[in-house]
Amino acid sequence: MNSVLSIESLTFGYTKEQLIYDDFNLSLNKGEVKAIVGPSGCGKTTLFELITNNLLPQSGSISVSKVSSIYQDPYSSFHPTYTIYEQINDVVDDMSELSSLLKELHLEESLIDKKPHELSGGQLQRCSILRALLMKPDVLLVDEPTSALDNVIALEVMQLLMKFLHKCGILLITHDMFLAQWCSDTIIDLNEHRNNNAE
Repeated sequence: MNSVLSIESLTFGYTKEQLIYDDFNLSLNKGEVKAIVGPSGCGKTTLFELITNNLLPQSGSISVSKVSSIYQDPYSSFHPTYTIYEQINDVVDDMSELSSLLKELHLEESLIDKKPHELSGGQLQRCSILRALLMKPDVLLVDEPTSALDNVIALEVMQLLMKFLHKCGILLITHDMFLAQWCSDTIIDLNEHRNNNAE
């Protein structure tokens, strides 16, 4: 197995009295999808913040390869004053797959020359997915990726993400248990397992 993410004995809380994670373990391999589920406030988004080093654990270790992220709110993912193309070009070294991915995501090429506020929420979310895939990550962190999309496009987008599993591992946050069951190798319910191993 080609491990792309390893979390060992993670302890974290916003206060010392109330830990969100206590000796939490998780591993992810290339080609694997793990879904993180649980009620609001159980620590799903906090886990992504720890993986991307925006938060630091109190103890334990997180070893992760190259990461890109797709967030639930696409408007918070883009700067309002730059075009989509400029913001993709800033973080992507190889744009050779741009045209083919635009077609697979049902995006007109002209859209990426616009600014975020000129796009619908669904279009902007697909641009967020476009940027994340073009970064060629080893780990793709996906937070409610289809919440702004209609059912048909949502299914096509998830099928597209699955095509990239030979290149990366996917960690998915979702409230949609049907989606989690459809695409995941393992479902981790943080309400039940955040204090236990999730290997």
